[in-house]
Amino acid sequence: MPHIALVTVHAARASDADLAPLQAALLDAGAQVAIVDWDDAAVDWSVFDLVVLRSCWDYTERYVEFLIWAERVSHLTRLLNDFEIVRWNTDKHYLADLERAGIAIVPSHFIEPEADVMAELQAFLDAHGGCAELVVKPAIGAGSRDTQRHARHDIDAISAHVERLLRAGRSVLLQPYLDRVDDAGETALIHFDGAFSHAIRKGPLLRKDAGPTAELYAPEQIDAREPGADERALATKVLAALPFAGMPAYARVDLIRAADGSPLLLELELTEPSLFFAHGPGSAQCFAASLLAHCAQDARD
Repeated sequence: MPHIALVTVHAARASDADLAPLQAALLDAGAQVAIVDWDDAAVDWSVFDLVVLRSCWDYTERYVEFLIWAERVSHLTRLLNDFEIVRWNTDKHYLADLERAGIAIVPSHFIEPEADVMAELQAFLDAHGGCAELVVKPAIGAGSRDTQRHARHDIDAISAHVERLLRAGRSVLLQPYLDRVDDAGETALIHFDGAFSHAIRKGPLLRKDAGPTAELYAPEQIDAREPGADERALATKVLAALPFAGMPAYARVDLIRAADGSPLLLELELTEPSLFFAHGPGSAQCFAASLLAHCAQDARD
């Protein structure tokens, strides 16, 4: 009987709608399951055959501590996704890696601490003269926390937001706000071991003239969605472009459409994404079977 840990944090337990169905699916499949907080010092991680990251949604506020923990656990047992994937994916500079690999991404411009903010901002605005609005977000961040939508002419507010993040030692990501998200939302495609499972529509999170989100996680409007063939193709291409051998155990590929209708990668979630089992019949059981297959493979190895 494999012993599997589903990892969360205390503040997220009541909000993670995926935990209960995944736990039930694993129990039905014959596993022993524990739901544990990543920062619980009393946990002996070596007793688990598999440690599966689920809703460690405070990691961005404790980033170094979280990475140290994840690396330590990876030496004690099997961590999913693998530590190298987690370390790469928790910093949005991965978008630049994927763009270099030929992936169509939402245009992204990074500003690093010590940079000339006004010069960087002007370069971005010059490069995207057609965008009426832009998004400022931290390069290490989850959900919409510390993220804000700004009108391009509101230079004072934009620079103040950027400088606040930079003063905290955080790299900043600028992206044009693509208007089609207001009507079409985002398409999030969920994959297990590289195989497509189901997709959902996420309504727009960033409201015009709203301040940056401060909560640990933001509520989302979610509906089931059948992705387009072009979205399926881009998601497959994204996963094939990862700089790692093999496929991640779980992946959520978040796409939005450009003005011309083509899909673009907004974010790739390989660390602690919601997987929206409620919107994919049988998806919790599918993921549970995948996790048990990992346990069986590890036992054979």
